[in-house]
Amino acid sequence: MADIKTGAVVIGAGPGGYVCAIRLAQLGIDTVCVEKEYMGGVCLNVGCIPSKALITASKTVAKTQSAKAMGITIKGVSVDMKAMQKWKGGIVKKLTGGVGQLLKGNGVKNVMGTATLTSRNTVQVTGSDGAITNISANAIVIATGSRPLQIPGFEFDNKHILDSTGGLALDALPKHLVVIGGGYIGLELGGTYARLGSKVTVVEMMPQLLPGFDMDIVRPVQRKLKKADADILLEHKALGWSKKGKRLVCSVEDSSGAKKDIACDKILVTVGRRPNSENLGLAALGVKVERGFITVDDQLKTNVPGVYAIGDVAGNPMLAHKAMMEGEVVAEVIAGKNVAFDCVVPAIVFTSPEVAVVGMTAKEAKDQGIEVLTGKYPFAGLGRAMTTGETDGFVRVIVAKEGHAILGAQIVGPQASDLIAEAGFAVEMGAVADDIGLTIHSHPTLSEAFMEATKAAVGEAVHLINR
Repeated sequence: MADIKTGAVVIGAGPGGYVCAIRLAQLGIDTVCVEKEYMGGVCLNVGCIPSKALITASKTVAKTQSAKAMGITIKGVSVDMKAMQKWKGGIVKKLTGGVGQLLKGNGVKNVMGTATLTSRNTVQVTGSDGAITNISANAIVIATGSRPLQIPGFEFDNKHILDSTGGLALDALPKHLVVIGGGYIGLELGGTYARLGSKVTVVEMMPQLLPGFDMDIVRPVQRKLKKADADILLEHKALGWSKKGKRLVCSVEDSSGAKKDIACDKILVTVGRRPNSENLGLAALGVKVERGFITVDDQLKTNVPGVYAIGDVAGNPMLAHKAMMEGEVVAEVIAGKNVAFDCVVPAIVFTSPEVAVVGMTAKEAKDQGIEVLTGKYPFAGLGRAMTTGETDGFVRVIVAKEGHAILGAQIVGPQASDLIAEAGFAVEMGAVADDIGLTIHSHPTLSEAFMEATKAAVGEAVHLINR
């Protein structure tokens, strides 16, 4: 391929990269997007989308099992993993193809290959056939994402020891799956296979599942896992594994030093992710990198003029929606607009029940010297939740005592991933409790829980005794 001169080059076609490239083109900047593996990145191919497909399928199975309470008896339900994987693959293919069409339709040029920065305005791309293309640009955006973190003694082979990619590709249900790591990925995938019929054991080093979340949010998730016959080993460390006949043995150790062997069929390691910042030529260029993350300011600029970074490679939280917004912001910055990334970023866990949080917790607000009011409304008291048979969990809203500004919200319960958007909007726009209370929420809907929790914070709840 002939060398290319362009206005901007984006390295990576994941959620951050492809959104950035499209927005740059919309702003009138000639743009090239470089991708070494697949359009849509980890999220569309081996992350967000395929995982939610399997999660939804598993929850559908669970619903058939609980339908008896509604007077519906369903017999003969079976799981065909090969057919499920084919269905999941169809969704992925449709979405990744759509990304390619969006880039093309907006005039973005795609170049496939591995990129290396050779100067502050030049990227060298090596194709799978070894052909080299040099791209010169006024701006370079690094959006190379992240990959699963390995731990000693559990190197990935995606046959016995699975990373999240391997965990999403199983075409047969393991009889017993050991999940090392009780964070959001481990519980999403572990819960999925538990609902589909596998025996699941979760091994977590910390004293609780979902470290970093308030314990009252974690409890409903933990109860649901135990109801699905999952074993949860807290304060346990995974030591290693061996093969015994056709099965595996995972060795673990508790906080007292007592050791235990767990016979299983697959071991899924979900202890975190690491940024893809190696082999990009960053050190030679002088781009500042700390613990693998590229250091950026609030305009996503690195310390080298003309070089930017977004998404997982630019720091936590490693979330697709954060990367997307960063992609739009950096495109505006490159186009000459004086904007910055100062958005609130919701965090979502697609467990059963779902978990979603945004903005400040009560503790975080108090640590900043802000006096707060807290309102909490249980889904068990909500008519719509009762009619769906999903009443676990609650909505909690954090409101400033002075002025009643909405500072944050935490949700654990049905459709938390959708409900959190209203809370995020409230925090982003600086809404006060009255703004939510005076907004009519359709009845009966799950969204009423956010309204009720907000009104409870200021002592105006109708369907709850005010305290």
